[in-house]
Amino acid sequence: MRHIEGEDLRGAHFRGVDMSGAQFREAVLNGVRMRGVELVDADIDGAIYGLRVNGVEVAPLVEAELNRRHPERALLQDRTVAGLRAALDAYVQMWESTYERVASMPAGTVDVSVDDEWSFAQTLRHLVCCTDGWLRWGAQGRRDADVFWPAGVPHSQFSSRAGSIGIDPAAAPSYAEVLEVRRQRVQEVRDVLAALTPEEAGSPAAPPPWMDQSEPFTVGKCIGVVLSEEWEHHSFATRDLDLIDAGAAPSPEST
Repeated sequence: MRHIEGEDLRGAHFRGVDMSGAQFREAVLNGVRMRGVELVDADIDGAIYGLRVNGVEVAPLVEAELNRRHPERALLQDRTVAGLRAALDAYVQMWESTYERVASMPAGTVDVSVDDEWSFAQTLRHLVCCTDGWLRWGAQGRRDADVFWPAGVPHSQFSSRAGSIGIDPAAAPSYAEVLEVRRQRVQEVRDVLAALTPEEAGSPAAPPPWMDQSEPFTVGKCIGVVLSEEWEHHSFATRDLDLIDAGAAPSPEST
């Protein structure tokens, strides 16, 4: 398979090409126009807004279906302090059930990567990093040396600069340590929300270092991002656990 990485293809025209089986990862496809295409058995996952298929805007339909399938997802729509607390309670239960599921699976499951996605353990390390960035750095305004857990996993676009916030790309914590730190961070979110007032939730906050620093954020919005990450990555994690259960072949680097 041919690999195209890091190339600037803005404005490119593809005509009469066969892209069957092609994979696009971390690709920017804003403004793409597709006419007369054949799209069968495709799988699209990402931030999709304004997509129209045969003249119909897709995002509202997808949102409604996801909320129908997963009522707890709809909790993200209420960004009041009470709404954030309710969402956290639901997501804690959701994750704890998944931890129990993983514990019942074969040894080593937590380190299996499917389709080059993060393993379960890496996903938890990423959620720790997100909590450190959006809760500790953002909502709480902390700037002490231990804001970020050294074994956290940042967004891939920021990985080359992970050292600038004290993250060690070579860190290899045990799953037991990962789970312990992960639960500690969830408790931190719970403690902050328990004491948070509506006035404090509306106060300005700085986004984490990987974000555009000119974009305005509030304390409540920062915590809302933490909860959005909780939902999204639980969805990804359970998707991959289902594939592992179904006997999907792991990615080469996980073997």
